Amino acid sequence: MQPPDDFNPPAGVPIELAPGLRRVLAPNPSPMTYRGTNTYLLGERDVAVIDPGPLDSAHMDAILSALGPRQRVSHIIATHTHLDHSPLAAPLAERTGAPIHAFGGPEAGRSPVMARLAREGLAGGGEGIDRDFRPDVEVADGERIEGDGWSLEVIHTPGHLGNHIALAWGSMCFTADHVMGWASSLVSPPDGDLTDFMASCRRLAEREWSVFHPGHGAPVSSPAQRLEWLMTHRLGRETAILDALAVGPATARQLAERIYTETPPALLPAAERNVFAHLVDLTGRSRIAPRGALSASALFERLS
Repeated sequence: MQPPDDFNPPAGVPIELAPGLRRVLAPNPSPMTYRGTNTYLLGERDVAVIDPGPLDSAHMDAILSALGPRQRVSHIIATHTHLDHSPLAAPLAERTGAPIHAFGGPEAGRSPVMARLAREGLAGGGEGIDRDFRPDVEVADGERIEGDGWSLEVIHTPGHLGNHIALAWGSMCFTADHVMGWASSLVSPPDGDLTDFMASCRRLAEREWSVFHPGHGAPVSSPAQRLEWLMTHRLGRETAILDALAVGPATARQLAERIYTETPPALLPAAERNVFAHLVDLTGRSRIAPRGALSASALFERLS
């Protein structure tokens, strides 16, 4: 599924997506963020700012300029603590007086196996963690965040990051970086956990949704189809890894080189991260096992 060629909105300009909902694109396009981070403004009077975005003064000015004369920022919500989503929360809170809501700090929600890998020195990869982030209000799975005329249900969706949440607004859902239309979500240990990611996909798939509003890219108009594609895509990678291990034991690096045959050499480290995420998941399900301790450099062999 390719990203729509016509999604290229101007940064800093509020665009209405539904009554009471607008999107303001942050000026941070990149291979990891597509056109930039989507900041959402929800509400007619009390306005929730969902994912304030990167530390960028122009983007903060754009958010504040989008407010009408009778509007105020009442809530700031960070879906997770990557550097393209949460750093602007603190200065925006200082300007507006609104409290910051999130699942927790940078390591909240991390699975035990990923916590151990992090303690043993495995560093994060990809989008970078907002290490200084601290919410004023920690929200839990199933909790509601409410303002004048709107209500959001918190859905803890770890996988892309342990503290990642989605936000249900009626039949719509703000899925942040868990489900996007332009690319599959990055899952990079120890910050990302593929076992959690797949469980979060299955959980979202249990409900009927009309549209997903992602952290990057255009609205996803066929949520069920997109979730099915994401899970099928991951299962395809899993099959390729198991088939490669059927030939003989291999490391994550060796598997990445065998599987990602058309990937430029500069992108192989990211591919290796992706493979390792699968190897951790398969180890937890007793499909494979490392020879020795579980690590990014371990030699893995197939068990079943």
